[in-house]
Amino acid sequence: MTKSNFTRRGLLKTGTAAGAGLAMPTIFTSKVWGAAHTGFTNAPQGDTVTLGFNVPQSGPYADEGADELRAFQLAVEHLNGEGDGGMMQTFSSKTLEGNGIMGKKVQFVSGDTQTKSDAARASAKSMIEKDGAIMISGGSSSGVAVAVQALCQEAGIIFMAGLTHANDTTGKDKKANGFRHFFNSYMSGAALAPILAKEYGKDRKAYHLTADYNWGYTTEQAIRESTEALGWETVNSVLTPLTQTDFSSYIAPVLNSGADVLVLNHYGGNMVNSLTNAVQFGLREATANGKKFEIVVPLYSELMARGAGKNIAGILGSQNWDWKLENEKGARYTGTNAFVKSFGEKYGFPPSQAAHTCYVQTLLYADAVNRAGSFNPCAVVEALEGFEFDGMGNGPTLYRAEDHQCFKDVVVVRGKENPENEFDLVEIVEVTPVDQVTYPPDHPQFAGGALGECNPGA
Repeated sequence: MTKSNFTRRGLLKTGTAAGAGLAMPTIFTSKVWGAAHTGFTNAPQGDTVTLGFNVPQSGPYADEGADELRAFQLAVEHLNGEGDGGMMQTFSSKTLEGNGIMGKKVQFVSGDTQTKSDAARASAKSMIEKDGAIMISGGSSSGVAVAVQALCQEAGIIFMAGLTHANDTTGKDKKANGFRHFFNSYMSGAALAPILAKEYGKDRKAYHLTADYNWGYTTEQAIRESTEALGWETVNSVLTPLTQTDFSSYIAPVLNSGADVLVLNHYGGNMVNSLTNAVQFGLREATANGKKFEIVVPLYSELMARGAGKNIAGILGSQNWDWKLENEKGARYTGTNAFVKSFGEKYGFPPSQAAHTCYVQTLLYADAVNRAGSFNPCAVVEALEGFEFDGMGNGPTLYRAEDHQCFKDVVVVRGKENPENEFDLVEIVEVTPVDQVTYPPDHPQFAGGALGECNPGA
């Protein structure tokens, strides 16, 4: 996809200095960011540079966190010239040569977010202040992402978000020092709603169970607004605590609500447990309003499918990426196979979307530093704003300058009825083109907040 195609869709600022074309490995920032410019937080002084990987090693999203950490470790190996290089070989930008970042060997520290905002901030603060981390990435919760992104903005550190799907991250809580590769709630709604209407009809009554934090709120809103625009009716919405493990008391009222679709705005272990409870209550075999009762999970992954087992069969949802993309959908998704090969050879199983997202974020940061010729966070911001690239598994991709949201195709999936093995539990129903999930920066679901100015810190 060319720059002009993105520009015609109104995704780029007209005349932005950061709007480089695909595969442009040159420096294109409008300022001079020399290597000697050290007036910023944790400017590397020696021959190494430290990155901070902040992931949920405990809590309901711990499975995602474990896969994120695996991917981070693999990315560091590749940046340092170890292994086969993975997607460094397919990435359209060619600044990454296996000699670290700007010639400095990459090392990393890690922390446990516990899927709690306070714990995540404390962990990130320690990595910045005690370990000298110059970039923070990771997390599998939008509450965590918003909290850590704000901390990084205050500290003068780049934040490369991990799994964060709430609109807020690049909406009302967006920050100049933060970037998101993962898709968002609006995109799930825009991709899923037409499929749901096609598969289940336009005359449907939905009941939402929603995780009680910012991701749950924006996901429910996105799915509700997208489906209602096609004729669905929302009969009820109930918030559930993130710490909930048994959802029986929330499932029981659904049967007598008049709904014929249950939407589970849950992720990770929460989704596994709520879906299991829904199946135990017989919702998969139930009928309502003369229709077969259906369950929808707006956001899920192979890891969640593995946890849910046979209960995931037939369930529709959306993903940011799937390890089968290149084989099933062709060369547009170049890079997928390279990453799957590297990850599979190291760990013995295919990577999840969590792993893919965090691996890509690490390479994108390293490449931005190289292109900018500086670790200064404001140089990195300029290098990433309006950056178009390819070869990272999602097809042609853009980091929009106005909000630092990544725009690319979205994957709609369904749980397989007869999976061949424990790692092949979902099938790709459709890959929704980026045009269908694109929205203006001032869309109502993203209202409030301002990107602000980059903060270089010290």
